[in-house]
Amino acid sequence: MSTITPHTSAHVDAVSARSGGRAAPVPIPLTRIVSVELRKSFDTRAGMWLLASIGIVSLLTTGMVIAFAPQQELTYSAFTLAIGYPMGVILPLIAILSVTAEWSQRSGLTTFTLVPHRGRVVLAKAIGLVTVTVLAMPVAFAVGALGNLTGSAIHGTDAVWDQSVPDVLYFFLGNTLMLLVGFMLGVLIRSSTGAIVAYFIYAFVAPTLLNFLALSQDWFRDLQPWVDPNYSQDALFKGGFHAEQWAQSGITFAVWLVLPLAVGVVTLLRSEVK
Repeated sequence: MSTITPHTSAHVDAVSARSGGRAAPVPIPLTRIVSVELRKSFDTRAGMWLLASIGIVSLLTTGMVIAFAPQQELTYSAFTLAIGYPMGVILPLIAILSVTAEWSQRSGLTTFTLVPHRGRVVLAKAIGLVTVTVLAMPVAFAVGALGNLTGSAIHGTDAVWDQSVPDVLYFFLGNTLMLLVGFMLGVLIRSSTGAIVAYFIYAFVAPTLLNFLALSQDWFRDLQPWVDPNYSQDALFKGGFHAEQWAQSGITFAVWLVLPLAVGVVTLLRSEVK
């Protein structure tokens, strides 16, 4: 049992007097933190050009498909699939720069003083980045539709619209997972340069090595779908998943995405901000 002494009572009264009897401040709404994080991501020149590059690269990719793809392969899915690959690189870079800003630009003291709960900031960044992916999808499909119409008009053929609603959802899920990989690397490494290098190793070097291993080693060929996240990523963009592929994707992304992200969040919450 605690006892309130005259000294303790006087201290409480003094604190109450200094605060003017005001109630405790209301926490900042999560929606406001999300909007602030979105503005921080694209207020810089790098962020603005990364966002603009989604549309620019989509147009360039569409032009290349029209110019070099065989006539019989000019379908709506061919355009959206081609656009999806460069978008799968740009979105993770946006995520990396967004997450590492507090450490690379040394704005962490300001951010975490205004919002002391780091977990809310990390969550707001994640929500904002997924929102960017949602907004980027209409751009990809609109440019793909424009390319499909243009390509069919140039070659004098009928436009082939072979994308269904499940295909659109697969496309969205594939790009979201790639963005979350960039988010995970940013949280885990907390350095823009280090996280970008790690992402390019993840996206380009590791798949090459794993594919070479699958071609040269029989024992790894059947194991690859269970341990290679890029194998599952490519399958998502192509659509038509069955139960075994969902299980393979679940295991690979649990190991390559969920587990490292959990470690990164824990270390981020405990690390010293300078």
